Amino acid sequence: MLALGMVSLITDISAEMVTAVLPLYLVLGLGFSPLQFGLLDGLYSAVTAIVRVLGGHLADRWQRRKLVAGLGYGMSAVAKLGLIAAGGSAAAMGLVLAVDRTGKGLRTAPRDALISLSTPEDQQGRAFGIHRAMDTVGAFLGPLTAFLLLGFVAGGYDTVFFVSFCFATLGVLVFGLFVRDQRGPATTERIPLRASFNLLRGKRFRKIVGWATLLGLVTVGDSFLYLLLQKRLELEPAYIAMLPLGTAGVYLLLAMPFGKLADRIGRWQVFIGGHVLLLLAYALVAGLADGIVLLFGALLAHGMFYAATDGVLMAAVAPLLPEDQRTSGMAVLQTAQAVAKLLSAVAFGAAWTWWGLYPAVLVACGALAIVVAGAMFRLREAR
Repeated sequence: MLALGMVSLITDISAEMVTAVLPLYLVLGLGFSPLQFGLLDGLYSAVTAIVRVLGGHLADRWQRRKLVAGLGYGMSAVAKLGLIAAGGSAAAMGLVLAVDRTGKGLRTAPRDALISLSTPEDQQGRAFGIHRAMDTVGAFLGPLTAFLLLGFVAGGYDTVFFVSFCFATLGVLVFGLFVRDQRGPATTERIPLRASFNLLRGKRFRKIVGWATLLGLVTVGDSFLYLLLQKRLELEPAYIAMLPLGTAGVYLLLAMPFGKLADRIGRWQVFIGGHVLLLLAYALVAGLADGIVLLFGALLAHGMFYAATDGVLMAAVAPLLPEDQRTSGMAVLQTAQAVAKLLSAVAFGAAWTWWGLYPAVLVACGALAIVVAGAMFRLREAR
Protein backbone atom coordinates (compact mmCIF):
# COMPACT_ATOMS: atom_id res chain seq x y z
CA MET A 1 0.00 0.00 0.00
CA LEU A 2 2.84 2.42 0.85
CA ALA A 3 4.56 1.67 -2.46
CA LEU A 4 1.30 2.40 -4.30
CA GLY A 5 0.97 5.58 -2.29
CA MET A 6 4.42 6.70 -3.42
CA VAL A 7 3.57 5.90 -7.05
CA SER A 8 0.37 7.93 -6.76
CA LEU A 9 2.27 10.79 -5.12
CA ILE A 10 4.74 11.01 -8.01
CA THR A 11 2.09 10.45 -10.69
CA ASP A 12 -0.18 13.07 -9.20
CA ILE A 13 2.59 15.67 -9.33
CA SER A 14 2.64 14.99 -13.06
CA ALA A 15 -1.13 14.91 -13.52
CA GLU A 16 -1.92 17.96 -11.40
CA MET A 17 0.74 20.05 -13.15
CA VAL A 18 -1.31 19.60 -16.32
CA THR A 19 -4.68 19.91 -14.60
CA ALA A 20 -3.66 23.18 -12.94
CA VAL A 21 -2.68 24.93 -16.18
CA LEU A 22 -5.16 23.32 -18.57
CA PRO A 23 -8.10 25.71 -17.92
CA LEU A 24 -5.71 28.65 -18.28
CA TYR A 25 -4.16 27.19 -21.43
CA LEU A 26 -7.41 26.24 -23.16
CA VAL A 27 -9.85 28.97 -22.09
CA LEU A 28 -7.54 31.97 -21.77
CA GLY A 29 -4.68 30.88 -24.03
CA LEU A 30 -6.43 29.13 -26.92
CA GLY A 31 -9.76 30.95 -26.56
CA PHE A 32 -12.03 27.97 -25.84
CA SER A 33 -15.60 28.87 -24.84
CA PRO A 34 -17.03 27.41 -21.61
CA LEU A 35 -19.09 24.99 -23.74
CA GLN A 36 -16.01 23.81 -25.65
CA PHE A 37 -14.11 23.38 -22.39
CA GLY A 38 -17.08 21.48 -20.94
CA LEU A 39 -17.13 19.14 -23.92
CA LEU A 40 -13.40 18.51 -23.61
CA ASP A 41 -13.70 18.05 -19.85
CA GLY A 42 -16.55 15.63 -20.51
CA LEU A 43 -14.31 13.73 -22.93
CA TYR A 44 -12.05 12.96 -19.97
CA SER A 45 -14.88 11.14 -18.26
CA ALA A 46 -16.18 9.52 -21.45
CA VAL A 47 -12.91 7.80 -22.27
CA THR A 48 -12.38 6.53 -18.75
CA ALA A 49 -15.94 5.20 -18.75
CA ILE A 50 -15.26 3.17 -21.89
CA VAL A 51 -12.09 1.48 -20.65
CA ARG A 52 -12.60 1.10 -16.89
CA VAL A 53 -14.93 -1.90 -16.99
CA LEU A 54 -12.91 -3.67 -19.68
CA GLY A 55 -9.67 -3.06 -17.80
CA GLY A 56 -11.18 -4.19 -14.51
CA HIS A 57 -12.61 -7.33 -16.12
CA LEU A 58 -9.28 -8.29 -17.71
CA ALA A 59 -7.36 -7.60 -14.49
CA ASP A 60 -9.64 -9.98 -12.59
CA ARG A 61 -9.81 -12.60 -15.32
CA TRP A 62 -6.04 -12.77 -15.76
CA GLN A 63 -5.36 -12.04 -12.08
CA ARG A 64 -2.78 -9.54 -13.36
CA ARG A 65 -3.83 -6.34 -11.66
CA LYS A 66 -0.31 -4.91 -11.62
CA LEU A 67 0.10 -5.47 -15.37
CA VAL A 68 -3.12 -3.65 -16.27
CA ALA A 69 -2.42 -0.79 -13.87
CA GLY A 70 1.16 -0.46 -15.16
CA LEU A 71 -0.10 -0.20 -18.73
CA GLY A 72 -2.37 2.63 -17.63
CA TYR A 73 0.44 4.52 -15.91
CA GLY A 74 2.61 4.16 -19.03
CA MET A 75 -0.06 5.50 -21.39
CA SER A 76 -0.61 8.58 -19.25
CA ALA A 77 3.13 9.25 -19.18
CA VAL A 78 3.41 9.14 -22.97
CA ALA A 79 0.39 11.44 -23.31
CA LYS A 80 2.27 14.24 -21.51
CA LEU A 81 4.68 14.44 -24.45
CA GLY A 82 1.68 14.43 -26.78
CA LEU A 83 0.46 17.67 -25.23
CA ILE A 84 3.58 19.39 -26.56
CA ALA A 85 3.09 17.95 -30.04
CA ALA A 86 -0.61 18.87 -30.14
CA GLY A 87 0.15 22.59 -30.22
CA GLY A 88 -3.00 24.68 -30.45
CA SER A 89 -5.11 22.12 -32.33
CA ALA A 90 -8.35 21.33 -30.50
CA ALA A 91 -8.69 17.97 -32.30
CA ALA A 92 -5.12 16.92 -31.47
CA MET A 93 -5.53 18.09 -27.89
CA GLY A 94 -8.70 16.03 -27.57
CA LEU A 95 -6.92 12.92 -28.90
CA VAL A 96 -3.98 13.31 -26.53
CA LEU A 97 -6.26 13.87 -23.54
CA ALA A 98 -8.22 10.78 -24.59
CA VAL A 99 -5.01 8.71 -24.40
CA ASP A 100 -4.23 10.19 -20.99
CA ARG A 101 -7.73 9.41 -19.70
CA THR A 102 -7.52 5.90 -21.16
CA GLY A 103 -4.44 5.34 -19.04
CA LYS A 104 -6.20 6.68 -15.96
CA GLY A 105 -9.22 4.51 -16.68
CA LEU A 106 -7.08 1.38 -16.94
CA ARG A 107 -5.08 1.95 -13.76
CA THR A 108 -7.58 3.27 -11.23
CA ALA A 109 -9.68 0.17 -10.49
CA PRO A 110 -6.71 -2.28 -10.40
CA ARG A 111 -4.82 0.12 -8.13
CA ASP A 112 -7.75 0.40 -5.71
CA ALA A 113 -8.25 -3.37 -5.82
CA LEU A 114 -4.59 -3.89 -4.90
CA ILE A 115 -5.05 -1.60 -1.89
CA SER A 116 -8.25 -3.35 -0.83
CA LEU A 117 -6.93 -6.90 -1.22
CA SER A 118 -3.86 -6.13 0.89
CA THR A 119 -5.88 -4.61 3.80
CA PRO A 120 -8.13 -6.17 6.51
CA GLU A 121 -11.82 -5.36 6.03
CA ASP A 122 -12.15 -3.30 9.22
CA GLN A 123 -9.26 -1.03 8.15
CA GLN A 124 -10.33 -0.30 4.59
CA GLY A 125 -11.20 3.33 5.30
CA ARG A 126 -7.87 3.94 7.04
CA ALA A 127 -5.92 2.28 4.20
CA PHE A 128 -7.60 4.29 1.49
CA GLY A 129 -7.19 7.41 3.63
CA ILE A 130 -3.43 6.87 3.89
CA HIS A 131 -3.17 6.24 0.16
CA ARG A 132 -5.26 9.29 -0.71
CA ALA A 133 -3.20 11.42 1.68
CA MET A 134 0.01 10.41 -0.11
CA ASP A 135 -1.72 10.91 -3.44
CA THR A 136 -2.71 14.40 -2.32
CA VAL A 137 0.88 15.34 -1.49
CA GLY A 138 1.41 15.00 -5.23
CA ALA A 139 -1.77 16.97 -5.91
CA PHE A 140 -0.36 19.72 -3.69
CA LEU A 141 3.12 19.77 -5.25
CA GLY A 142 1.91 19.54 -8.86
CA PRO A 143 0.15 22.93 -9.11
CA LEU A 144 2.96 24.55 -7.10
CA THR A 145 5.55 23.21 -9.55
CA ALA A 146 3.48 24.37 -12.52
CA PHE A 147 3.05 27.83 -11.01
CA LEU A 148 6.79 28.17 -10.38
CA LEU A 149 7.62 27.04 -13.91
CA LEU A 150 5.18 29.53 -15.44
CA GLY A 151 6.69 32.22 -13.22
CA PHE A 152 10.21 31.55 -14.46
CA VAL A 153 9.33 30.79 -18.09
CA ALA A 154 6.81 33.22 -19.58
CA GLY A 155 4.14 31.28 -21.47
CA GLY A 156 6.10 28.12 -20.70
CA TYR A 157 3.28 25.61 -21.11
CA ASP A 158 5.53 23.23 -23.06
CA THR A 159 8.01 23.33 -20.19
CA VAL A 160 5.24 22.37 -17.77
CA PHE A 161 4.19 19.48 -20.02
CA PHE A 162 7.76 18.17 -20.36
CA VAL A 163 8.49 18.26 -16.63
CA SER A 164 5.13 16.53 -16.11
CA PHE A 165 6.30 13.76 -18.46
CA CYS A 166 9.50 13.33 -16.42
CA PHE A 167 7.55 12.86 -13.19
CA ALA A 168 5.14 10.44 -14.87
CA THR A 169 8.05 8.34 -16.14
CA LEU A 170 9.54 8.20 -12.64
CA GLY A 171 6.18 7.01 -11.31
CA VAL A 172 6.11 4.16 -13.85
CA LEU A 173 9.61 3.06 -12.77
CA VAL A 174 8.71 3.07 -9.06
CA PHE A 175 5.52 1.13 -9.79
CA GLY A 176 7.37 -1.55 -11.73
CA LEU A 177 10.13 -1.96 -9.16
CA PHE A 178 8.36 -1.75 -5.80
CA VAL A 179 4.63 -2.57 -6.09
CA ARG A 180 3.62 -6.17 -5.39
CA ASP A 181 0.81 -7.80 -7.31
CA GLN A 182 -2.15 -9.44 -5.53
CA ARG A 183 -2.77 -12.49 -7.67
CA GLY A 184 -4.99 -15.51 -7.34
CA PRO A 185 -5.24 -18.39 -9.81
CA ALA A 186 -6.09 -17.19 -13.32
CA THR A 187 -9.68 -17.98 -14.26
CA THR A 188 -9.76 -20.87 -16.70
CA GLU A 189 -13.40 -20.63 -17.76
CA ARG A 190 -14.49 -17.98 -20.23
CA ILE A 191 -16.19 -15.30 -18.13
CA PRO A 192 -18.27 -12.88 -20.22
CA LEU A 193 -17.80 -9.17 -19.75
CA ARG A 194 -21.42 -8.88 -18.62
CA ALA A 195 -20.42 -10.73 -15.45
CA SER A 196 -19.03 -7.40 -14.22
CA PHE A 197 -22.47 -5.80 -14.55
CA ASN A 198 -24.13 -8.83 -12.95
CA LEU A 199 -22.61 -7.61 -9.71
CA LEU A 200 -25.35 -4.97 -9.76
CA ARG A 201 -27.80 -7.71 -8.80
CA GLY A 202 -26.52 -7.29 -5.27
CA LYS A 203 -28.96 -4.89 -3.63
CA ARG A 204 -26.48 -2.99 -1.43
CA PHE A 205 -23.92 -2.62 -4.22
CA ARG A 206 -26.62 -1.48 -6.65
CA LYS A 207 -27.84 1.21 -4.24
CA ILE A 208 -24.35 2.59 -3.72
CA VAL A 209 -23.75 2.73 -7.47
CA GLY A 210 -27.13 4.40 -8.03
CA TRP A 211 -26.69 7.14 -5.44
CA ALA A 212 -23.04 7.75 -6.33
CA THR A 213 -24.12 8.20 -9.96
CA LEU A 214 -26.89 10.64 -9.06
CA LEU A 215 -24.50 12.67 -6.94
CA GLY A 216 -21.98 12.67 -9.80
CA LEU A 217 -24.62 14.08 -12.14
CA VAL A 218 -25.00 17.19 -9.95
CA THR A 219 -21.30 17.71 -9.24
CA VAL A 220 -19.53 20.53 -11.08
CA GLY A 221 -16.00 19.68 -12.23
CA ASP A 222 -13.01 21.05 -10.32
CA SER A 223 -11.77 23.08 -13.28
CA PHE A 224 -15.07 24.94 -13.46
CA LEU A 225 -14.95 25.67 -9.73
CA TYR A 226 -11.48 27.20 -10.03
CA LEU A 227 -12.53 29.27 -13.05
CA LEU A 228 -15.52 30.51 -11.06
CA LEU A 229 -13.28 31.50 -8.15
CA GLN A 230 -10.93 33.31 -10.52
CA LYS A 231 -13.82 35.31 -11.96
CA ARG A 232 -15.45 36.08 -8.60
CA LEU A 233 -12.17 37.17 -7.01
CA GLU A 234 -10.81 38.81 -10.18
CA LEU A 235 -7.50 37.01 -9.78
CA GLU A 236 -4.69 37.25 -12.27
CA PRO A 237 -5.04 34.31 -14.69
CA ALA A 238 -1.71 32.79 -13.66
CA TYR A 239 -3.00 32.33 -10.11
CA ILE A 240 -5.56 29.75 -11.25
CA ALA A 241 -2.72 27.22 -11.00
CA MET A 242 -2.45 28.00 -7.28
CA LEU A 243 -6.11 27.42 -6.38
CA PRO A 244 -5.89 23.58 -6.38
CA LEU A 245 -3.23 23.89 -3.67
CA GLY A 246 -5.91 24.96 -1.19
CA THR A 247 -8.06 21.94 -1.97
CA ALA A 248 -5.07 19.61 -1.90
CA GLY A 249 -3.77 20.97 1.41
CA VAL A 250 -7.08 20.37 3.18
CA TYR A 251 -7.46 16.95 1.56
CA LEU A 252 -3.93 16.00 2.64
CA LEU A 253 -4.61 16.86 6.28
CA LEU A 254 -8.03 15.21 6.51
CA ALA A 255 -7.93 12.15 4.22
CA MET A 256 -6.68 9.73 6.89
CA PRO A 257 -8.78 11.18 9.78
CA PHE A 258 -11.92 11.01 7.64
CA GLY A 259 -11.02 7.45 6.61
CA LYS A 260 -10.73 6.42 10.26
CA LEU A 261 -13.99 8.22 11.04
CA ALA A 262 -15.69 6.33 8.22
CA ASP A 263 -14.48 2.99 9.64
CA ARG A 264 -15.93 3.95 13.01
CA ILE A 265 -19.29 5.61 12.28
CA GLY A 266 -20.11 4.37 8.79
CA ARG A 267 -18.57 4.98 5.38
CA TRP A 268 -21.78 5.92 3.60
CA GLN A 269 -22.66 8.50 6.26
CA VAL A 270 -19.29 10.20 5.80
CA PHE A 271 -19.68 10.05 2.01
CA ILE A 272 -23.02 11.87 2.11
CA GLY A 273 -21.64 14.38 4.59
CA GLY A 274 -18.90 15.17 2.09
CA HIS A 275 -21.49 16.23 -0.46
CA VAL A 276 -23.07 18.56 2.10
CA LEU A 277 -19.67 20.24 2.30
CA LEU A 278 -19.54 20.45 -1.50
CA LEU A 279 -22.94 22.15 -1.47
CA LEU A 280 -21.47 24.71 0.93
CA ALA A 281 -18.60 25.36 -1.52
CA TYR A 282 -21.09 25.96 -4.34
CA ALA A 283 -23.19 28.28 -2.17
CA LEU A 284 -20.12 30.34 -1.32
CA VAL A 285 -19.19 30.67 -5.00
CA ALA A 286 -22.80 31.52 -5.88
CA GLY A 287 -22.67 34.64 -3.72
CA LEU A 288 -22.88 33.61 -0.07
CA ALA A 289 -19.46 35.18 0.59
CA ASP A 290 -16.88 37.47 -0.97
CA GLY A 291 -13.20 38.20 -0.72
CA ILE A 292 -11.01 36.23 1.64
CA VAL A 293 -13.99 34.40 3.17
CA LEU A 294 -14.99 33.16 -0.28
CA LEU A 295 -11.46 32.04 -1.14
CA PHE A 296 -10.68 30.18 2.09
CA GLY A 297 -14.22 28.95 2.70
CA ALA A 298 -14.69 27.47 -0.77
CA LEU A 299 -11.29 25.77 -0.86
CA LEU A 300 -11.71 24.45 2.69
CA ALA A 301 -15.14 22.97 1.93
CA HIS A 302 -13.90 21.59 -1.40
CA GLY A 303 -10.92 19.86 0.22
CA MET A 304 -13.11 18.41 2.99
CA PHE A 305 -15.49 17.10 0.33
CA TYR A 306 -12.69 15.10 -1.29
CA ALA A 307 -11.39 13.83 2.05
CA ALA A 308 -14.87 12.55 2.93
CA THR A 309 -15.72 10.96 -0.42
CA ASP A 310 -12.84 9.82 -2.63
CA GLY A 311 -11.25 6.93 -0.76
CA VAL A 312 -14.27 6.50 1.52
CA LEU A 313 -16.48 5.40 -1.37
CA MET A 314 -14.01 2.70 -2.43
CA ALA A 315 -13.74 1.53 1.18
CA ALA A 316 -17.55 1.37 1.41
CA VAL A 317 -17.96 -0.78 -1.67
CA ALA A 318 -14.94 -3.11 -1.28
CA PRO A 319 -16.48 -5.48 1.34
CA LEU A 320 -19.56 -5.94 -0.87
CA LEU A 321 -17.54 -7.45 -3.72
CA PRO A 322 -16.02 -10.94 -4.01
CA GLU A 323 -12.22 -10.93 -4.09
CA ASP A 324 -12.01 -12.45 -7.58
CA GLN A 325 -14.20 -9.63 -8.95
CA ARG A 326 -13.04 -6.80 -6.71
CA THR A 327 -11.45 -4.89 -9.60
CA SER A 328 -14.45 -5.39 -11.88
CA GLY A 329 -16.91 -4.16 -9.27
CA MET A 330 -14.88 -1.06 -8.50
CA ALA A 331 -14.58 -0.40 -12.22
CA VAL A 332 -18.37 -0.58 -12.64
CA LEU A 333 -18.83 1.99 -9.88
CA GLN A 334 -16.10 4.25 -11.25
CA THR A 335 -17.55 3.97 -14.77
CA ALA A 336 -20.98 5.03 -13.57
CA GLN A 337 -19.41 8.04 -11.86
CA ALA A 338 -17.37 8.87 -14.97
CA VAL A 339 -20.44 8.88 -17.21
CA ALA A 340 -22.29 11.04 -14.70
CA LYS A 341 -19.44 13.55 -14.56
CA LEU A 342 -19.27 13.62 -18.37
CA LEU A 343 -22.92 14.64 -18.54
CA SER A 344 -22.47 17.10 -15.68
CA ALA A 345 -19.48 18.82 -17.32
CA VAL A 346 -21.26 19.23 -20.64
CA ALA A 347 -24.47 20.41 -18.99
CA PHE A 348 -22.76 23.00 -16.79
CA GLY A 349 -20.62 24.27 -19.68
CA ALA A 350 -23.76 24.66 -21.81
CA ALA A 351 -25.68 26.37 -18.96
CA TRP A 352 -22.82 28.82 -18.41
CA THR A 353 -22.64 29.60 -22.15
CA TRP A 354 -26.41 30.02 -22.65
CA TRP A 355 -27.65 31.43 -19.32
CA GLY A 356 -24.61 33.09 -17.84
CA LEU A 357 -22.41 32.31 -14.86
CA TYR A 358 -24.64 32.93 -11.85
CA PRO A 359 -27.84 31.25 -13.13
CA ALA A 360 -25.77 28.16 -13.95
CA VAL A 361 -24.25 28.07 -10.46
CA LEU A 362 -27.64 28.52 -8.79
CA VAL A 363 -29.12 25.65 -10.80
CA ALA A 364 -26.13 23.47 -9.82
CA CYS A 365 -26.69 24.34 -6.13
CA GLY A 366 -30.38 23.49 -6.31
CA ALA A 367 -29.81 20.17 -8.08
CA LEU A 368 -27.12 19.09 -5.61
CA ALA A 369 -29.30 20.08 -2.63
CA ILE A 370 -32.20 17.97 -3.91
CA VAL A 371 -30.07 14.85 -4.49
CA VAL A 372 -28.22 15.20 -1.16
CA ALA A 373 -31.55 15.55 0.67
CA GLY A 374 -32.81 12.40 -1.06
CA ALA A 375 -29.65 10.48 -0.14
CA MET A 376 -29.92 11.58 3.50
CA PHE A 377 -33.59 10.54 3.64
CA ARG A 378 -32.80 7.11 2.24
CA LEU A 379 -29.97 6.69 4.74
CA ARG A 380 -32.27 7.50 7.66
CA GLU A 381 -34.91 5.15 6.25
CA ALA A 382 -32.34 2.34 5.96
CA ARG A 383 -31.37 2.81 9.61
